[in-house]
Amino acid sequence: MFAPRREMPKLKTKSGVKKRFRLTASGKLKAGVAGKRHRLISHNAKYIRQNRGTKVMSASDAKIIKLWIPYGLA
Repeated sequence: MFAPRREMPKLKTKSGVKKRFRLTASGKLKAGVAGKRHRLISHNAKYIRQNRGTKVMSASDAKIIKLWIPYGLA
C-alpha cells in the first residue's frame, strides 16, 4: 500500500539565525553587537567604538544557537 520511509525528514533551520550569525573557521559563532541602531547620542564615544564590528558569542549562547542550525551555516 504505502512505501516505507527510508530516511528521516530534513530538519528546518531558523531563518533568522541564517541572517544574524556566521561561523568562524574554528566553529565559534560571530554576531553583530547590539545597541548600535539608534539613541547613540546618549552613549559615550568609548561605548560606540568598542561595539564596532562583530563579536564572538559566549559558549552558553552559542550552544543554544547551534541547535537552530542543524546543518551549519552554508
